[in-house]
Amino acid sequence: MNRLAHETSPYLLQHADNPVDWWPWSAEAFDRARETNRPVLLSVGYSSCHWCHVMAHESFEDRATAEYLNEHFVSVKVDREERPDVDAVYMEAVQAATGQGGWPMTVFLTPDAEPFYFGTYFPPAPRHGMPSFRQVLEGVRAAWTDRRDEVAEVAGKIVRDLAEREISHQGAQPPGEQELGQALLGLTREYDAQRGGFGGAPKFPPSMVIEFLLRHHARTGSEGALQMAADTCERMARGGLYDQLGGGFARYSVDRDWVVPHFEKMLYDNALLCRVYAHLWRATGSELARRVALETADFMVRELRTDEGGFASALDADSDDGTGKHVEGAYYVWTPAQLGEVLGADADLAAQYFGVTEAGTFEDGQSVLQLPQQEGVFDAEKVESVKRRLFAKRAERPAPGRDDKVVAAWNGLAVAALAETGAYFDRPDLVEAAVAAADLLVRLHLDDHARLARTSRDGRAGANAGVLEDYGDVAEGFLALASVTGEGVWLEFAGLLLDHVLVRFVDPETGALYDTASDAEQLIRRPQDPTDNATPSGWTAAAGALLGYAAHTGSEPHRTAAERALGVVRTLGPRVPRFVGWGLAVAEALLDGPREIAIVGPDQRDSRTTALHRTALLGVAPGAVVATGTPESDEFPLLAGRPLVGGEAAAYVCRNFTCDAPTTDPERLKAVLGG
Repeated sequence: MNRLAHETSPYLLQHADNPVDWWPWSAEAFDRARETNRPVLLSVGYSSCHWCHVMAHESFEDRATAEYLNEHFVSVKVDREERPDVDAVYMEAVQAATGQGGWPMTVFLTPDAEPFYFGTYFPPAPRHGMPSFRQVLEGVRAAWTDRRDEVAEVAGKIVRDLAEREISHQGAQPPGEQELGQALLGLTREYDAQRGGFGGAPKFPPSMVIEFLLRHHARTGSEGALQMAADTCERMARGGLYDQLGGGFARYSVDRDWVVPHFEKMLYDNALLCRVYAHLWRATGSELARRVALETADFMVRELRTDEGGFASALDADSDDGTGKHVEGAYYVWTPAQLGEVLGADADLAAQYFGVTEAGTFEDGQSVLQLPQQEGVFDAEKVESVKRRLFAKRAERPAPGRDDKVVAAWNGLAVAALAETGAYFDRPDLVEAAVAAADLLVRLHLDDHARLARTSRDGRAGANAGVLEDYGDVAEGFLALASVTGEGVWLEFAGLLLDHVLVRFVDPETGALYDTASDAEQLIRRPQDPTDNATPSGWTAAAGALLGYAAHTGSEPHRTAAERALGVVRTLGPRVPRFVGWGLAVAEALLDGPREIAIVGPDQRDSRTTALHRTALLGVAPGAVVATGTPESDEFPLLAGRPLVGGEAAAYVCRNFTCDAPTTDPERLKAVLGG
């Protein structure tokens, strides 16, 4: 057993029995490389990564390969979800050198952690123009032994090139009407009007872009923005990307039509999409959006919730196909014959309803369940019966593995989604699940100085420090929870996290943000990226939380920091709107105010208070914040000086230092907020 046996990451633990003498990322590993005069093999992946498992089985479980690695290299294994900073720095180098990236990521470093050779997956034998992993190892060893000066020169140049890629951010003004209009135009040009979504295959769910489109529609009335959002959501929900039996979304579609997914299910995708569909329902009343939001929330609680109350990171794409062989998608796909075994006379109806064919839509005559557009009406009760029976039968199959580490940022996204979905659809159990996850983050991830740990597992916090996205997304979750529950303690916790952002992550000269804290481990470069990936960038997540907190409290430093951070969106939004969707969504909130809504009542259980509170939560005004309580409450600054009106509950709406007259009428409040 190697040095990974005592790690908390399930991905690292998957490699604890490898014959490779793995080290976790640590100063000791690089000290060992210096002592032995060996290069470092850095292998980065994550537990639900299909090709990571393939390379592990082909190479890292192979004794001859392991012996060669152990003799000539110091091998370091990193879970990219635990150390996004390490992943970001070296992925930037890989992409700069090769023009592409992905996982597993394979990088060779000097003992000073400077990269000099890169790749992703390497096969055990040469194929498709790729060298074998053994050939790569032998080539790197030869270069290290015979051409050390050349290696040092290459490594030094790469590090210098990375340093020169520093983002130029001079605290520009946040985007205005013109820039947001240009961003919308850019999205329109890239929109796939036939299939929904943006760009070609592979196709990823554009969660943050849809949030921008919904907010832009709410602020401007743009029907084109709403149409792109609604049509994309419908196509995703009707395709194989969405689990038609159990709810929840896979990571992405390998084709342009959303038919065949890459089957792993990630917490962050499902949290973001749950919130997107809830917001789409709020804007349109769509029954499909309501169903998908609730089914996705139920999926997260049912299949990702941990014993401690947090949410696990992911479900694997692969599972046992019943023969002992792990196969991608085995848990989810069906043949007509399998439908017949479960459903008998209803099999033909199910095949038609879900698009299951003899030829199949996946591999070996198997089909991914979809809801294809078709003529005719199906018996709703019979369809529900079919779904129940198929779901029960599927539950008997070997389930995909679960990565049960709790990532702070992704749990923050889940808290926001579950709190709002529970409030919109009168599901207090979902709000309770959000509160439980938030409690776990406070109990386990926050230390005495309100510093966040990135991960935990089995009730034990990991050793890795939180990065900017952790602080931004957890604060966002706490702010949503404060608005939904009326409990000011969540606003206080958000403030503690955002104080760290102001002190430890913001460049005081320019207002730019860094992904790691000023006192974090120093890598070859301090990572900094304002563009979205699978989740909102830490930069724009923090900007959104700073803006929301400022709206709640009137804090000028927090608002100023948000505005300065959004300067980069002014530059990027018109040029690459697909990759800065959350920044554009935050900019919409800034242009709208955001609105500050205080609901005061004699008691939070008072029916008129709850009616006004619900109306406020259902308002579509971008980024609006809601505080509710009694006039005497000191939990929310927005409640100060807000009396009842004629002894009745009342709503106060302000923005940009101007307040409307208070109202006791939910319909009038709805008109003001666009609900």
